Amino acid sequence: MTEPVAPSWAPTRALGRSVLLTGLLLLLGVALGRVDLVLLAAPFAIGAALNLRRMPQAVPEVTITADEAHLVEGGAVQAGLTVANPDALGYDLVVVRTKTSPWLRLQHADRPFAITVPSDGWAAIDLPGEALRWGRQDVGPAAAAAAACGGLLSCRPVVTPAHGVRVYPVTEPFKATESMPAAAGLVGAHRSRRLGEGGELAGVRQFAPGDRLRRIDWRVSLRTRDLHVASTLSDRDAEVLLLLDLLGEVGLSGGVGGTSSVLDTTVRAAAAISEHYLHRGDRVSLLEYGATARRLRAASGRRQYLTVLEWLLDVHADPVDEEYEPALGSHQISTSALVVVLTPLIDPRAADMLAQLTQAGRFVVAVDTLPADAAPPVRNQWSPLGTRLWRIERENVLGRLREHGVPVVSWAGAGSLDLVLRDVARMAAAPRGR
Repeated sequence: MTEPVAPSWAPTRALGRSVLLTGLLLLLGVALGRVDLVLLAAPFAIGAALNLRRMPQAVPEVTITADEAHLVEGGAVQAGLTVANPDALGYDLVVVRTKTSPWLRLQHADRPFAITVPSDGWAAIDLPGEALRWGRQDVGPAAAAAAACGGLLSCRPVVTPAHGVRVYPVTEPFKATESMPAAAGLVGAHRSRRLGEGGELAGVRQFAPGDRLRRIDWRVSLRTRDLHVASTLSDRDAEVLLLLDLLGEVGLSGGVGGTSSVLDTTVRAAAAISEHYLHRGDRVSLLEYGATARRLRAASGRRQYLTVLEWLLDVHADPVDEEYEPALGSHQISTSALVVVLTPLIDPRAADMLAQLTQAGRFVVAVDTLPADAAPPVRNQWSPLGTRLWRIERENVLGRLREHGVPVVSWAGAGSLDLVLRDVARMAAAPRGR
């Protein structure tokens, strides 16, 4: 058997008071034989009857709207609520209220709105504001309750699910002018170590069948009496893997205009580095170092950049129990890829992972995302001393990583990776012992 459906409209206290007062006046008028009391009850009875001669059948419909354009941190949000009345009877009053994400600063969204909606009509409420932080933010859920028939009937609150708003991370200025340590693609802007068509001179050799005439070095050919051609290094694209350390979150996020947490720095740096290398025609992939270990395959072009931004919206702290090691092996990473690890280096497993990748022959660069003012919480008088010891231990970890050949640099926007990329490129070009 199907359960009975509760009625959408119910009598209000005003209707109850009207019926009670009419009944009392009629009862007293009959009992005491006073006609004036009966006449006094007549307006209440007639008013209620006139208002209830037509009763509403439908409840209000609430729709949440939000700007679906490319919204970035600090950008303007155009949100709103639309209340529609599908009934042939107008609503005397509709009270609407909505919840919003704390990272969406919408004007007057923290208070209820009281509006009137005519029959078969609608009314709109604008909620302009500003997006404060990246991620999937919600406008809603929203609830509306209506009163009709002169306030004698009210409907049960109508709740509308939240509407998601995608706020992309702001791309911090970033530019790396140094060459890549290993460019092994087909065509691109990086100088490789292989001979081929390019702009970097590799040497001069004797002419061979198949060489292009425009490559002939006439000065050397006239001096040696034999044709010689200039050989060049080929220009190829490279693969960049961004490895995001999500084992923990440190610091409090203040939004785009406030302080940055570890996740804020990680996501914004990943977006900036991806935009830079994808704009140069390289292939970029992303990988999480955490319990979930999400991965985005390597690709290039603007479509990949939009995919990267969408992928970064779901980044969150993903801790793993201390007795377990996140699943990450060197076999998952291409030998020619530049691995940029965005990590706060507060978990010993992250340092071990960096050392293992370097020992496996991968080109690794560690970007320190820990805020400069980060410190453990103060619990007692020994907390300042513990903070000093913690900082000293962390500096020791950074020193040991550099001894293992892992360059570590703090994220500072443009030019952050130039020095370390130069060192990695030199190490890649150096002959390896057999």
